[in-house]
Amino acid sequence: QVQLVESGGGLVQPGGSLRLSCAASRSTFGIADMDWYRQAPGKERELVARVTRNGATYYGTSVKGRFTISRDNAKNMVYLQMNTLKPEDTAVYYCHCTYALREYWGQGTQVTVSS
Repeated sequence: QVQLVESGGGLVQPGGSLRLSCAASRSTFGIADMDWYRQAPGKERELVARVTRNGATYYGTSVKGRFTISRDNAKNMVYLQMNTLKPEDTAVYYCHCTYALREYWGQGTQVTVSS
């Protein structure tokens, strides 16, 4: 079983930056992919970024070049650095992983981009 706890959300002006953190309750050495998803009001949840066990990364088209995902397996942490934020980035951001054939989600952290 894995518990995921996100932190770092908040209110930021357009063009600003935020860093989200996700703490896992077990060693992330044994977890292949760690992801960040987001869900805006009235929209489906979408994959924002993924980092594999060996550090390979994938980004959604809308965030490529602005967001950076990373993981620190020694600390059981995953991060999402978000730069040049736009109002359309406003959403609840969720940490996600699959472990032992089960999916795990954090409780989510709200990111609001507004002037």
